[in-house]
Amino acid sequence: MSPTTVAARAGLARGRIELRQAFSGVELIGQLFWPIATLVALFLVRDVPVGGGTTVDTFALPGTLGMFVALGTLLVVQQLAADREDGSLLRARVMPNGIPAYLLGKFVQISATVVAYLVILLVPGLLFVDGLAISPGSWLTLAWVTVLGLVATQTVGAVLGSLVSSSRGAGYVSVPVLGLLAVSGIFVPITALPAWLAGVAQVFPVYWLGLGMRSALLPDSAAALEIGGSWRPVETAVVLGAWAVAGLVAAPIVLRRMARRESGSRVAERRERSLQRVG
Repeated sequence: MSPTTVAARAGLARGRIELRQAFSGVELIGQLFWPIATLVALFLVRDVPVGGGTTVDTFALPGTLGMFVALGTLLVVQQLAADREDGSLLRARVMPNGIPAYLLGKFVQISATVVAYLVILLVPGLLFVDGLAISPGSWLTLAWVTVLGLVATQTVGAVLGSLVSSSRGAGYVSVPVLGLLAVSGIFVPITALPAWLAGVAQVFPVYWLGLGMRSALLPDSAAALEIGGSWRPVETAVVLGAWAVAGLVAAPIVLRRMARRESGSRVAERRERSLQRVG
């Protein structure tokens, strides 16, 4: 059996175990809280207009789906930092093909978690959000945007997570990521933002995630609120695909380099600092 196959099997098994843990017991309540709270917020603003005959909930539902995919970045950063602190990453390093298996396991667990969030949002949302345009092509677009978005955001999260060594550091990383979400046209049409800010947002995958989700679920008339009055599907695929490929290349490299610097003494030192903060 090839090393790649062994790593893939180990990664899938690790991902399934972590997924069961994440959706069991008290953890299940935390997993359900944010998508349900977001769904309630969408219901409360269902009659507020944003222009072009579109209401806030109609515009925000697809964008919110993109936001939850993008939040996979923070989930990877947070879990990677926690695994560095408790020594899980060090244990993965000493196993044959341990880092690729570890990375795949994280992607499996977080991707499944994010998809569960999307289902919780989308299924009830289809019942009360007016103005959506659902067709067979909608599901195909939703699928490829989601897959590219999951790969792009989580590999970026792995790269960012390799730069921090503690949960506190992960908290610092979350600030610019959340700021990027706020200016990426998720909550309001990006055309309402200053031109320079809209230009910055288009460099990153978050805007394109929201745009791709809206192109899947909204009628063509809603594209009037977008830049150039178009959904720009080709540009969406190119930008998300470029970020996904770059992340797939960079993430294993930076994680291996970071893991080589790990040692038992460093783990013990971080654990001691963590206990001091708690104390």
